[in-house]
Amino acid sequence: MTKPDEITPDELEHQIAIESLLDERRHFPPPAAFAARANVNDPAIYQRAADDYEAFWEDAARGLDWYEPWHTVLDWQLPFAKWFVGGKLNVSYNCLDRHVNAGRGDRVAYYWEGEPGDRRVITYADLLAETERTANALKELGVGRGDRVAIYMPMVPELPAAMLACTRIGAAHTVVFGGFSSESLADRINDSEAKLVITADGGYRRGKPFALKQNVDAAVESTPSVEHVLVLRRTGQDVAWKDGRDVWWHDIVPRQEANCEPERMDSEDMLYLLYTSGTTAKPKGILHTTGGYLTGVSATHRWVFDLKDDDVFWAAADIGWVTGHSYIVYGPLANGATGVLYEGVPDFPDPSRWWEIVERYKVSILYAAPTAIRAHMKWGRQHAQTRDLSSLRLLGSVGEPINPEAWMWYHEVIGGGRCPIVDTWWQTETGGIMISPLPGVTTTKPGSATMPIPGIFADVVNDDGVSTPLGEGGYLVIEKPWPHMLRGIYGNPERYKETYWSRFEGKYFPGDGCHRDEEGYYWLMGRVDDVMNVSGHRLSTTEIESALVDDHRVAEAAVVGAPDPLTGEAIFAFVILKSRVEPTPELGQELRTHVATKIGAIARPKTVMFTPDLPKTRSGKIMRRLLRDIAAGRPLGDTTTLADAGVVESIRDATTSARDDE
Repeated sequence: MTKPDEITPDELEHQIAIESLLDERRHFPPPAAFAARANVNDPAIYQRAADDYEAFWEDAARGLDWYEPWHTVLDWQLPFAKWFVGGKLNVSYNCLDRHVNAGRGDRVAYYWEGEPGDRRVITYADLLAETERTANALKELGVGRGDRVAIYMPMVPELPAAMLACTRIGAAHTVVFGGFSSESLADRINDSEAKLVITADGGYRRGKPFALKQNVDAAVESTPSVEHVLVLRRTGQDVAWKDGRDVWWHDIVPRQEANCEPERMDSEDMLYLLYTSGTTAKPKGILHTTGGYLTGVSATHRWVFDLKDDDVFWAAADIGWVTGHSYIVYGPLANGATGVLYEGVPDFPDPSRWWEIVERYKVSILYAAPTAIRAHMKWGRQHAQTRDLSSLRLLGSVGEPINPEAWMWYHEVIGGGRCPIVDTWWQTETGGIMISPLPGVTTTKPGSATMPIPGIFADVVNDDGVSTPLGEGGYLVIEKPWPHMLRGIYGNPERYKETYWSRFEGKYFPGDGCHRDEEGYYWLMGRVDDVMNVSGHRLSTTEIESALVDDHRVAEAAVVGAPDPLTGEAIFAFVILKSRVEPTPELGQELRTHVATKIGAIARPKTVMFTPDLPKTRSGKIMRRLLRDIAAGRPLGDTTTLADAGVVESIRDATTSARDDE
């Protein structure tokens, strides 16, 4: 007879891919008034997409302006897709000109707020003029159709103008997040063979200027493809200068003519490269093309966020990440939306900054990462409660699975219990949203991304690629191509096939674990490399983290597996407590018991370590591989992408001290 936390070899042979133990039964149907005026409020849309999904996406593509129509909707040569073959269009024209030509030039494209408090209002006519001048400046600097441009800037309005200027003249851009190091920038410039770098002297973070130009100077020492560096003056800090290579934005852009004929681009011409960093291999240049990508992001922006003409949409992300590309720049501008750009961090000068912005610009749709939501939970609801958030009508979540406790806090404290939440799953490679509620149709559950959107065909499979029954966990796969999908890894088609298409034959595997509950709802469980094998049970770190944060004293948690001679891996939990909660051994035991009660005894953490912070990238994602190094007592891996490298050292010291006390 086996113990409760053991498993026999025969049972192991038939074990599902990833076990799901979390049970969430709360339901939130769309508010009747919201559903009545929603852009999508007929569930039949799912069946229409399933009956003829090429025709479904073709209809979405007709929402754009095309110079020439396509002759083939989809050319699918597994794993390579071409969408709207033969069609010609220009992205900047669709994002700007057509709105201005329709008499909407005075419409606000962006309310911009710098971290120090400086503000600008940019209309569609303003943004078009700046884009055309920038495009002409790029031409003067020798950039043309087919070239690549690297952009390394703070969150200022010139950043989307630079992106749109590239699209106007047919050059592809690669935006590099301003927090990346000079080495990371050099890697991306060299892989893309960028001809020009667009940057700024610096930007602002937590009230202080940080340098960008000096990182570019260091990077271009080893990037022979770069001919010029175009520099925006943002902070006024001193910068080194190389005559003949470096050019000030204010010396070349304002004197250009605000008239630049857009290039007629093929639907499958490259629009941009965006690099995803790997733990060991060099960064992957994710390649997105023109017609299918713009179709996908504009359509999903309308459907998922129920965009109305009077909405003010704020994706509280950085344009350096794919969320910023798809739902700050290209999707919203293609739809003529009014957006918010904010340069700084959410807690400067204090944790009410976000809510001041919502109040000031009457934001109606807020799209934010669970990491940021949990940070606001930690800081306390009082910061939001002092502001008027009544303009909000829809909330969104992006970047990682959101735990039910954070979902409920977001719903009640920020949304006042009245705003539907669209919890979205997608990734850099998918280009746009794949799994999400449609807020006028879908009954939501806290923590679930619900269902694939119409026109997306997903499944959950076991190790053999066989669909798992409802109620079981496994691997998320996508079974059919979609318009906004990546077209490959730049310059490396074999790596593309191996990375995304080799694990399950004929299926795209994003690398995420997932389970569907008895009602068919999808629950994302994080990367499969964040799965622990405890006594033969494959457990998701996401579910255990959700159970920990379910305790009202916990602000945030990260869980990893540590080697254990008895169980294979033991559950090691790093926990951030809310302010004014004292970390005690008794609280650690209570949290272990809470997890066991919430999920089951098999999920009880062996160790609970209290920590003031977690190692996060500059985009806010927890670097669990570093926590695994700490838990296992191994030397730390690469820490160059951390927002604060000192955090991981303090955690390691505290962990070592705790082990010495045992």
